[in-house]
Amino acid sequence: MTQSMPSKYSPMQRLLHWTIALLIFFNLLFPNGMNAWHYVVRQGGKPSADDVSAANIHAYVGIAVLVLAMLRLGVRFIQGVPDEAANEPALFRIAARLAHVALYVFIFAMPLSGIAAYYFGVELLGSVHADILKVMLWALIVAHVAGALAHQFYWKTDVLRRMTIG
Repeated sequence: MTQSMPSKYSPMQRLLHWTIALLIFFNLLFPNGMNAWHYVVRQGGKPSADDVSAANIHAYVGIAVLVLAMLRLGVRFIQGVPDEAANEPALFRIAARLAHVALYVFIFAMPLSGIAAYYFGVELLGSVHADILKVMLWALIVAHVAGALAHQFYWKTDVLRRMTIG
């Protein structure tokens, strides 16, 4: 049985995309609670209740990203995704596929490395999470947004519309 590909993303796919994006931006832009907690622990001190609460918010947002990403992959598998834009050059279609795979890897790697660091004390993964992966994720986000804008304004496709208003 062959399933036809949808012409746009479903409302659930769009909701998951934007919810995950907002949660990721929250944790990327406001890591101070986790940073403060980590600094106190690294210095051998006892974190205050406020430090622990702020760190927990960061951790819980990361866990929410992980759970929603698993749900998003399940929905993607069941519902499928629209075909790539045909008028985009082949090299850019390959780059887009690679960027999307990388984004999915990071959407899972960031929470998992954070969980390993915060809950299991894997210090090396905490450093990788807060330094290397965070910078790489920012670069991927910039590339993703640039690609969406190129579709909208250069190639004049409906790619951006499919993930916004449908």
